[in-house]
Amino acid sequence: MKKGSTHFLRFATIFLGIIVLALCIALPSIYTGGSEEFPTASRTLLIIIGILYGTTVPFFFALWQTLKLLRYIDQNRAFSELSVKALQNIKYSAIAITVLYLACAPFLIPIAEGDDAPGLVLMGAVLACFPLVIAVFAAVLQRLLQNAIGIKSENDLTV
Repeated sequence: MKKGSTHFLRFATIFLGIIVLALCIALPSIYTGGSEEFPTASRTLLIIIGILYGTTVPFFFALWQTLKLLRYIDQNRAFSELSVKALQNIKYSAIAITVLYLACAPFLIPIAEGDDAPGLVLMGAVLACFPLVIAVFAAVLQRLLQNAIGIKSENDLTV
């Protein structure tokens, strides 16, 4: 495998981290604008933004694990227990993000009622499905990698 593809993935991962960091800087302005527009849901909006800030911890941890996994691939250690552990950490981080997003969904109800937008809660639940898909994909890759490592070790013992 050429290192160009892993360099591109590394660049995309870092770029995604920069975008999320920029959004974290912009979140307080969202709170001040939202609290003026929805004064009855001001506390709820503060809780939602707190939960969104809480999701950055597992998100950046997953990005770090992704960078480690790409480094293992560059060093030809892709079929190792370290890669399996990195995929497991990515899976747990994605599950944590899903749980936090689902915990955020009930707090969207007062805002949806105030704006008469019932689809807001549904959009929040759909948004929680994206990290869940990543968690399932990481789990499948983890299982495949464990099987490949097992087959490789059997072949090494046979020879």
